[in-house]
Amino acid sequence: MLLSLVLHMYSMCCVLPAAVLLGTAPTYVLAWGAWRLLSAFLPSRFYQAVDDRLYCIYQSMVLFFFENYTGVQILLYGDLPKNKENIIYLANHQSTVDWIVADILAIRQNALGHVRYVLKDGLKWLPLYGCYFSQHGGIYVKRSAKFNEKEMRKKLQSYINAGTPMYLVIFPEGTRYNPELTKVISASQTFAAQEGLPVLKHVLTPRIKATHVAFDSMKNYLDAIYDVTVAFEGTVDDKGQRKEAPSMAEFLCKECPKIHIHIDRIDKKDVPEEQVYMKRWLHERFEIKDNNMTWELVQCWPLAESCCELSSRRGLWMPLAKAELEVR
Repeated sequence: MLLSLVLHMYSMCCVLPAAVLLGTAPTYVLAWGAWRLLSAFLPSRFYQAVDDRLYCIYQSMVLFFFENYTGVQILLYGDLPKNKENIIYLANHQSTVDWIVADILAIRQNALGHVRYVLKDGLKWLPLYGCYFSQHGGIYVKRSAKFNEKEMRKKLQSYINAGTPMYLVIFPEGTRYNPELTKVISASQTFAAQEGLPVLKHVLTPRIKATHVAFDSMKNYLDAIYDVTVAFEGTVDDKGQRKEAPSMAEFLCKECPKIHIHIDRIDKKDVPEEQVYMKRWLHERFEIKDNNMTWELVQCWPLAESCCELSSRRGLWMPLAKAELEVR
């Protein structure tokens, strides 16, 4: 009886934050819709400024639950500037929580309202959020031959013309890495081999189109690219095999103790502009992620007392002096 009660209470621990987050979404969308109508005859920069503020308020509430209620420890390594910048954020993709990781970094730069995403086209059908993300500056893209480069360039140029602050999040893998989806991993590795690129084991082969179009369209507007690598503690079993990364529900049920986040700020002048060279450059960035995910499998990621420096010679992050450490 007591055990059943404990199990029931444990299963209900994610209900409160989920109810608050989902329950406030209609109110938020209603407030945004009212502002969208009121600002219809105003310059777009006025709409964008208020919309960014509304989005910042809503996402701050999301982060409050994520960083405080869940008890997760957030360990930051590398070089995250304190001031906001116009950037492209590139990261490995393995969990439904990955979009919140971008929020975690953005709020520390006072740029939370400026976060915008490049998203799979199918997500535009999500209730409430699907329509809103596009209006907030998100860009829906289709894969492979259906990718509409002209439309993406047009939308990005409109944001540049309006002076819209840009914290553009792209997951170049295109889908989540899940060790249980062996066909997806096999197809990714086959593609790399066919393209003459090194085969990756712990991340998927990155696709170049969205990253190249975004950088090429905004290269005179951007300050940098943030290359972000995320590792969730507990995603390796006793035999050293990868497990599926925790979902949002598992986080709300307090099943992930730590997130390790490494940030490498890359100045835009160090990014090749030609697509063929950028393709190689992007794959090399993911090779480094792959090497460090392997290192994480063997040595459980660098200790929290250390920060990490990118060693281009070895493709590993080497422990050095203390980095910014955030514990929630």
